[in-house]
Order: sequence, then structure tokens, then C-alpha cells
Amino acid sequence: MLVWYVSYGSNMNAARFGCYLAGGTPSGGRLAFPGCRDPAQPVRTRGCELPGGIYFATESLVWGGGRAFYDPGLPGTAAARAYLITGEQFSDVVAQEMYREPGEDLDLTAALETGRATLGPGRYETLVCAGELDGHPLLTFTAPWVWTDVELLAPSARYLRMLATGLREAHGWDPLRAGAYLAARPGAAGTWTAERIAALA
Repeated sequence: MLVWYVSYGSNMNAARFGCYLAGGTPSGGRLAFPGCRDPAQPVRTRGCELPGGIYFATESLVWGGGRAFYDPGLPGTAAARAYLITGEQFSDVVAQEMYREPGEDLDLTAALETGRATLGPGRYETLVCAGELDGHPLLTFTAPWVWTDVELLAPSARYLRMLATGLREAHGWDPLRAGAYLAARPGAAGTWTAERIAALA
């Protein structure tokens, strides 16, 4: 089974996502990842959007500072990047996001049938299905809470660099447009400016 894994965070950067597929330490990151059971590259990749928005909260062990989370209830759209991968690879990516060893296939039935499934209380254990693209489901993961239920935390420069370069890769944006998008997100707003983020990318 093929699914579109939709990234709205650092995995929009293809090299960073490659560390989840084949293993390794992302540039600027603090942790190494074991990789997927199947390290094959995505069948396809493309820029896309999700209804809703992203915000930054909770301390990242990899980057320091706040992590990106997706909330379908936020106004607007979230810029993202979709990778066409196997269901097994998607399961292994979810495991690594939770700092677990990959190797167990997820049951995606509930998420595909209802649009949402909470696998556990963890920050990236709530699956969201945002429809289909070319006959394959669009799947992402986020926290079980909404953005107003958690204390916001500004992201680090290293993390924002990954997001900004990912946006440029996926959508062809220039540095200032990517910076403006990220600087306006809850958690980054008021701490980061478009110009400062643009300088990182």
C-alpha cells in the first residue's frame, strides 16, 4: 500500500527526511535515527497544502526550541510537502518521530475511515487523513491537543533553517516568503522576523 506522508515540519527538507528513511543524523541535529526497514527513496514528492495551520510548542530533543505541530482548526492553510511512500515506511517514520525503534506496522484503518485516529498520548501519535491525491491517502501526524491547550515555544534557528529550506524545495519560495510564512506562525510570531529567518536559509 502506498500513502502520501505529508510533512509540515523539518521533513519538508528532503535530506533531513532521508535520515528517517536510510538512517543518520540530520545536519544541525542532535540525534541519529535508525532509518526504515525499507530505506528506499519516495516514489514521488510534491508540494501541497493542508487546511488549517501549524504552531510551535514543546522542547525538541533534536533541534532545541519548539517543534511544529499541525492543527486543522487554525485558520488558513499549512504549507507542506508530500512524499509517496509505503505504509510500512510511514509506520517506521511515526515510530522514529516518537524516538522508538521502527519495526511495527500501524493499523491505519481508523484514520483512513474517519479522518483521524489517536494511537496514544504522544506528541506525534494522532494520525490525520486529509483526503486523497492521485488515488492515495494523504496522511500526517500531530499532537492530540489543539494549539490553545499547550504553552507555545519559539523554534530554534537550526530548526527554522530546516523548515525554510524545505519550503523552498517543495514550493519554490524565495527565502523572504518562506521566512514570512514561518514568522507568522504561533510560537514564532513576536520572536522571529521574516528577515531573520530568511537569512538562515
